[in-house]
Amino acid sequence: MKVTLEAYGGLAAVIDSRRRPNVLDTDTLPESAARELARLVAAAVSTPVEDDDGRARDAMSYTITMEESGRVTALEQSDGTMTPAFASLLTWLKKYFARQAQR
Repeated sequence: MKVTLEAYGGLAAVIDSRRRPNVLDTDTLPESAARELARLVAAAVSTPVEDDDGRARDAMSYTITMEESGRVTALEQSDGTMTPAFASLLTWLKKYFARQAQR
């Protein structure tokens, strides 16, 4: 499975408008990490999202896209309306990409 994380918006959106997406191929992960990521993805995909009422206009927004066997699933949520399942997935991905950037 290929997982892509894109972040945009927030107070610094004008300064950092060209953020590149982070991409992860689960084939490169240890088996236990790939299983944990698959569990987090399944939980986030199956959790309904509440409508955004626009109260947090300067909030960061995130798009997590999963591609597997020709099927693409995209989840988009913001700091103001993020479900706990999406937050868990986002946290896992941020930690993974932070570790990769340190290498």
